[in-house]
Amino acid sequence: MTTARIYLDHNATSPVRPEAARAVARALIRGGNPSSVHAEGRKAQAGLEESREAIAEFVGGLARNVTFTSGATESLNLLLTPSLKDGADERPWRLFMSATEHPAVLRGHRFPAESAEILLVGANGVIDLDKMASAFAAHPGTRPLVALQLANNETGVLQPVPAAAEIVKQHGGILVCDAVPAAGRVPVELSALGADVVVLSGHKLGAPAGIGAFVRAKEALHVPDPLIRGGGQEKGLRGGTENISGAAGFAAASKAAQSRFEEETTRLQNLRDRLEDGLRAIDAEVVIFGSGAERLPNTVCFAFSGAASQTALIALDLAGVAVSAGSACSSGKSKPSHVLEAMGVSDDIARRMLRASMGWNTTEKHVETFLEVLTRVRANSAPVGKVLAA
Repeated sequence: MTTARIYLDHNATSPVRPEAARAVARALIRGGNPSSVHAEGRKAQAGLEESREAIAEFVGGLARNVTFTSGATESLNLLLTPSLKDGADERPWRLFMSATEHPAVLRGHRFPAESAEILLVGANGVIDLDKMASAFAAHPGTRPLVALQLANNETGVLQPVPAAAEIVKQHGGILVCDAVPAAGRVPVELSALGADVVVLSGHKLGAPAGIGAFVRAKEALHVPDPLIRGGGQEKGLRGGTENISGAAGFAAASKAAQSRFEEETTRLQNLRDRLEDGLRAIDAEVVIFGSGAERLPNTVCFAFSGAASQTALIALDLAGVAVSAGSACSSGKSKPSHVLEAMGVSDDIARRMLRASMGWNTTEKHVETFLEVLTRVRANSAPVGKVLAA
């Protein structure tokens, strides 16, 4: 049994960075409502705008195009609507979503079923760009509104967003990029991606939960039917008093990730490679999902023969290691991952999937200990209590 718990579930939520915690505390102490005209309100407004500048810098955008929300789910629910305006032609939108998108897209959009279409992925989890273009061409009277994750939160597989964005623009469309799992691990600059909107969530970067943002490439992109109506905050896109302390933590986390980006990417890649080598040493037949595609440097999604995911999760948890069986939004359900299903993985293998995701506070010792514990778990087919006695 490990003496201290090991957390390898950063794709679900990353522990709050010290820099973010300090920024939150300062904002809470400062107080004030950004909409108030007195000195306290002006200080709160100034702090909020500083946070907005930091998020804009993180993605290479403009502060005036940053909209704070409660997180990526709200942002995606807001943006993926038939009423979206961009100042261009008035053809109706048709929504296209990759089959491996987050449930916030697949179930959270506001399109009628007849105006939404799923784009299939290959066995490696990557969309086929030629088939995507053909799908656009099959609906000449519409404009494509495409939702495409930069990186999948379960497998870490990277999508060819820049190439997809070019095709989308050729058809007069808009690309909304969910960059939540990718932020801080691979570049998420708007111009390089070619996306019209990038969506972020603070708690995946080491900020507190409950704060997120979307950043538009152009201010002309507008949603006339916001989900949360109120006093006109966030330029009318999101009513309600702003979460100034959350935004401060979000900004601090983004700066911390940005300041050590190249070094951290290399470090995580080395940890991922060590973990995968260790998994193959434990079981030569281990399946590492998405291994044939470009992936995030911090994510390993795999399946051994033997016990189902939930059984292994319990054993690992009792032994002091936190991993997951996929997305935190659905890992408590018995249904196999829709991501693996879209990749053509059989139910039998999908039900044995585990995901280890590393982050800013993961060490080589954590990886080595996880492999040691996993070896013991694998060796014990008896009840999990025996694992603890090993």
